[in-house]
Amino acid sequence: GGIIGVLFGKLINERIRNIHCIASGISVMFIGLSGALEGMLSVSDTGIVGKNSMLLVVCLCIGAFLGELINIEDAFERFGEWLKIKTGNSKDAKFVDGFVSASLTVCIGAMAIVGSLKDGIEGDISILVTKAVLDLIIILVMAGSQGVGCIFSALPVAVFQGSVTALSTLIKPIMTPLALSNLSFVGAVLIFCVGINLVFGKKVRVANLLPSIVVAIAAAFIL
Repeated sequence: GGIIGVLFGKLINERIRNIHCIASGISVMFIGLSGALEGMLSVSDTGIVGKNSMLLVVCLCIGAFLGELINIEDAFERFGEWLKIKTGNSKDAKFVDGFVSASLTVCIGAMAIVGSLKDGIEGDISILVTKAVLDLIIILVMAGSQGVGCIFSALPVAVFQGSVTALSTLIKPIMTPLALSNLSFVGAVLIFCVGINLVFGKKVRVANLLPSIVVAIAAAFIL
C-alpha cells in the first residue's frame, strides 16, 4: 500500500498532495472519533447517555505524565531518523513525520491485540486479515501525501502484533471484555489525535500519550 501510494503520489502536483494529506488526516480523525464516541455514549430508554468521561481524563493525564517521563515520542523520532539514513532517504524532510504518524495510526487499537490473541490462541487470522486490508488503504492514502516513511510503519506493526501473538497465552487472561473496551476507547482517542497532527501539523505528541492505553487496561481491574 505504501509503495503504491508513493508511486502515484509522484504523479500529482504539490497542491493536490497537500489536500490529499488533509483528506487522509480528516479520515483518520473520524475513524478515531467513531471509536471514541462508541466508548463515551450509550443508548437507553431515555435517550443517549454519556459515560467514561472521567476514565478518559484520568487515563490521558496519567498516561501523558508517564509518557513525557519516558519520552516515547523522541525514541520514535530517533528510530525514524536512523531508518531515514539507513534506507538512503536522508534528504526526505517528511520521512520521520510520515513514519511516526503512520506507525501510530496502524499500531493503536483493539483490532491489533484482539486479532493477534485469536491468531495465537485459536489460529484464527480473520481479524488480522481485516485489519491488514484497512491498514493497506490507510497507508496507501498517507504515503501518497507523506512519502516513503509511511512504508516503514510495517516494522512496528510486525513487532507489536508478532509479540502479542507470541505471548498470547500469557496475555489472554488479562484482556477481559472491560479491559478490551477501555483499550479500544482510549486508543480511538489517540488515533483522533494522530488525525489532528495530519491536518494541522504536529500539535500533539501522540507517542507520549501511549501509556494512557496501559492505564486504561489497569483501570478495568482497579475499578
